[in-house]
Amino acid sequence: MIAGLNLETVTLERDGHVLLMGLNRPEKRNAFNTAMLADLSRAYALLEADDDLRAGVLFAHGEHFTAGLDLIDVAPKIAGGASVYPEGGRDPWRLDDTWTKPIVAAAQGHCLTLGIELLLAADIRIAAQDTRFAQIEIRRGIFPFGGTTIRMPQQAGWGNAMRWLLTGDEFDAAEAHRIGVVQEVAPDADTALQYARDIAHTIADRCAPLGVAATLASAHTARLDGDSAAIEQLRPEVQRLFGSADAAEGVQSFVERRDARFQGR
Repeated sequence: MIAGLNLETVTLERDGHVLLMGLNRPEKRNAFNTAMLADLSRAYALLEADDDLRAGVLFAHGEHFTAGLDLIDVAPKIAGGASVYPEGGRDPWRLDDTWTKPIVAAAQGHCLTLGIELLLAADIRIAAQDTRFAQIEIRRGIFPFGGTTIRMPQQAGWGNAMRWLLTGDEFDAAEAHRIGVVQEVAPDADTALQYARDIAHTIADRCAPLGVAATLASAHTARLDGDSAAIEQLRPEVQRLFGSADAAEGVQSFVERRDARFQGR
């Protein structure tokens, strides 16, 4: 429980400027029902809204990252057009472009359907060596609707994406690393989570929050609106950052040969 936010299926822990978000329905292999989607939505909203948080880590308790959607619970709501996340929450698939805090994800065991989409929605991904991936919606009469059809061709290449999206076949962590679904492979789940925490702390503890947000914004602009739109914003944005207290602290820390102490201002 954090500041009155009591979630049933996602654990929350502050670790300095990092928010640890743990999928916590292990008895169901962390399959997402509507309650779990709502809880993750609230966790992401907290990460974005709290100025003291600078990065998030998404991981899972138990042997598996997630078995995907609990279709018996979720399918009727989606088929009826109902929203699967609550008022005040954020899209758990992170399909809008207004995200300012990076998320590092760590996966293990089964990482099916929604699990792959949650990884692709994160900014940096780690997988334990035992992780097994599959995008099996096409074998259930539907198709991936949480962003994989958009993000996987962009990040893995068309042929690599279609090989797995159109067959529903299982692939391993080595293949996920080869095609860019994950950036690192760790020996086991504990090490994968530690890698993710270390990366998140590097971002949160050593990098300027305004610079991190500007980097994400520039990259998202290029992806969504094209290179020209991103280029047009480069100089005005860096001019704004040069006028910030964090930029002054960055220069001063360089002169004094010490670590910078950024305040996000």
